[in-house]
Amino acid sequence: MKTAIVGINWGDEGKGRMVDLLSQDQDVVVRYQGGNNAGHTVVNDRGKFIFNLLPSGILREDVVNIMGNGMVIDIEHLCNELDDLESKGIKITGKNLKISNKAVICMPYHVLLDVYEEERLKDKKYGSTKRGIAPVYADKYRKKGIRMGEIFFEDALYKRVQEIVEYENLIIEGGYSKDRIDHNEIYHWLLKYGNRLKPYITDVGFFLTELIANDKNIMFEAQLGALRDIDFGIYPYTTSSSTLAAYATIGAGIPGEKLDKIIGVVKAYSSCVGEGPFTVEMEGEEAEKLREEGQEYGAATGRPRRVGAFDAVATRYGCLVQGADEIALTKLDVLSYMEEIPVCVAYELDGKRFEDFPTGEILNKSKPVFEYLKGWRSDVSGCRKLEDLPLEAVEYISYIQELIGTKITYVSVGPGRDQYINIK
Repeated sequence: MKTAIVGINWGDEGKGRMVDLLSQDQDVVVRYQGGNNAGHTVVNDRGKFIFNLLPSGILREDVVNIMGNGMVIDIEHLCNELDDLESKGIKITGKNLKISNKAVICMPYHVLLDVYEEERLKDKKYGSTKRGIAPVYADKYRKKGIRMGEIFFEDALYKRVQEIVEYENLIIEGGYSKDRIDHNEIYHWLLKYGNRLKPYITDVGFFLTELIANDKNIMFEAQLGALRDIDFGIYPYTTSSSTLAAYATIGAGIPGEKLDKIIGVVKAYSSCVGEGPFTVEMEGEEAEKLREEGQEYGAATGRPRRVGAFDAVATRYGCLVQGADEIALTKLDVLSYMEEIPVCVAYELDGKRFEDFPTGEILNKSKPVFEYLKGWRSDVSGCRKLEDLPLEAVEYISYIQELIGTKITYVSVGPGRDQYINIK
């Protein structure tokens, strides 16, 4: 069984929480795109963990975790994540972590280029996390990337670093008027962190192909959400990779395979980190209250997330482009303080109503059309069956399901591993 867990909206939907929960039935969890520009938060009996690079199944000893070729990996950051796990008594070996030899390394100069470009853009910035993601993906497609597998060949690696740094300095010195970078420093950085990661690096495509032949269960973990996809998201306020389930097997290293199931993850309200159109955004005290109740701060950056009502227009679109078979609805418990709960059912611009997600200037200028449901005003964090929920909460779930046209099969009512309702 090949299952993808993907974000339906702007990211930060709670995918890590769902991967941690559902990985109990999996043999392998694969991260197939992105870098350390977003965080997946997992809370279980071992504590609270935030993973920027490591797959969210890493806390299960009997699950193999794979970092696919579609990822861009800051190897220093990855070593720090491994150090953090080891400091908490969790030992990671080459048996439960494997890194694709085709994954591209996110270099220190990529981070610099990201920072320099955001500085240059000033108030026109895209809201980058400044982790080097856009520059490293640009270099990947310019054939200026360095892959994880190159770490094993030090002489050839040195020559590659020399050539690439010469090119990067054309941009850094000539374009941004910043100090040149030294290729020797970059090379030694690669050796320092790369040598530590050698036991994990392999051709994961052959490994996964063998597992599939033996009917093993594989889960594909996406980063961010459909609206941040480079092709189908709110361009140019997107990430620099494909966040869609359709890319899962490609970014994992087995492009000829097909998925069996796609589970989309959606919050019971909306949140967004970074710039770009966010039609349902709340402001002032209303936003601050929802942000505090949901603890809406970026797992990777700590930035306060923008928050708003559930957006049925954006979510329907996210389900469509992800090809979602079912939905996991997260953070229902956060809404328990509301007397009346707004839901965005359409957009409106110049008297015209839009129920299909628009792009460009229509999206930038549209206003939300809200309908309101009665809140339940009671703690639902202890509920484990649908019938345990207040009637108003059940009606809210049913209403959302009807609006988005995709069945809701999981509802989370708290951050803990056991705080969910299975309504299949």
